[in-house]
Amino acid sequence: MVIENEPIVSFETALGRCGIRWSEAGITGTQLPGPRLRSWPRLDESVHVPGFVQATIDGITAVLDGQTGPAADLGGAPLDEQGIDPFRRRVYAATRTLAPGTTATYGEIARGIGVPDGARDVGAALARNPFPVIVPCHRVIAASGALTGFSAAGGVATKRRMLELEGALGFGQQRLFG
Repeated sequence: MVIENEPIVSFETALGRCGIRWSEAGITGTQLPGPRLRSWPRLDESVHVPGFVQATIDGITAVLDGQTGPAADLGGAPLDEQGIDPFRRRVYAATRTLAPGTTATYGEIARGIGVPDGARDVGAALARNPFPVIVPCHRVIAASGALTGFSAAGGVATKRRMLELEGALGFGQQRLFG
């Protein structure tokens, strides 16, 4: 949900120019590269952002640069989840536990939140994710290992590129043994 006059800014990452929106309560949304960002102001010295927003931008940039550890930890990024139903909040909270470079299936997320037959519902919730990268829906894959459904510009190709940037096993990173 976009609120009129909500602060927005775009910033450069290894994936391309991304965007972020916020309120006093937290991050209200993130935007992956796409044509919509052409009209967003760019982050520079003339654009003031609160500390929690800058920390989130730094974390998103680190994740998309393939960094791990504290620099890429977005777990503390506050989200303004106003208007998001309780089921989606549970899905987003579970998805946020996935570390950079790892994946889980829609079914694993569903079982993790106590809805064993809810893989499709998890997929539908993640398709409406307003917080890409912070809620790393790109790390959730089909039970077969296939990359399915990704609503960001570029679709599944963007999802694959994000996993490659993170060094997720099977997506651009080779196994040493086995």
